[in-house]
Amino acid sequence: MTGSDTPPAFRLAYVPGVTPAKWVRIWHERLPGVPLTLDGVSAAEAPDVLRGRGADAGFVRLPMDRTGLSAIPLYTETTVVVVPKDHVVAAVEEVSAEDLADEVVLHPLDDTLEWERLPGLPAVERPATTEDAVELVAAGVGVLVVPQSLARLYHRRDLTYRPVTDAPESRVALSWLEDETTDLVEEFIGIVRGRTVNSTRGRPAPAPAEKAKPKPASRSAGRGGTGRKPGGGGPAKGGAKRGKPRRRS
Repeated sequence: MTGSDTPPAFRLAYVPGVTPAKWVRIWHERLPGVPLTLDGVSAAEAPDVLRGRGADAGFVRLPMDRTGLSAIPLYTETTVVVVPKDHVVAAVEEVSAEDLADEVVLHPLDDTLEWERLPGLPAVERPATTEDAVELVAAGVGVLVVPQSLARLYHRRDLTYRPVTDAPESRVALSWLEDETTDLVEEFIGIVRGRTVNSTRGRPAPAPAEKAKPKPASRSAGRGGTGRKPGGGGPAKGGAKRGKPRRRS
């Protein structure tokens, strides 16, 4: 007990493209007395939000600066190129980075992909955000390579996207301060990892059940008794053998 009447709360940050609804729903089912608040942050801001204790845990994108943070990678996203629906790329199922060599490829300042060498031709100016870059794609300024979830998040009816087979990939992870793995953080880790409500991880194991004590042997045993049951007239098991049954005439 902390002596405060304020109930505990859990603050969860998440970056664009991540949809935490499923895990939040399970949290409310299992811990109805602990409110969970959501805070959307940019991928660049997320590590500092966690280090500054602005959230108890957060969904982030890797690679990132993990100084002072623990992280559990959850899944890897397909990387796609966003193009107008009438673009030549829209006619194929997938492309390579080399296929974009003659395209102006927009590189927003909040890009989450770790490129060794950017594909295509550079734009005159880098867009501030991925959302701004999508608007420029719609205006015919260039194309954009992003994780698939961001292409879906900023989807427009006049745009489409196709997988880029050899582009770097973005991994989504759950992260928190490595020296502050609280009970509530452990609970959320368990939810994200799919532990059932009956999981014993982090809880003391129940004491083993005591074995039933064997019943004491009958006092009559070993006293030279007749082997008869109390009040019974016939011999007990192991007594004299019965005669053979007579044949019917």
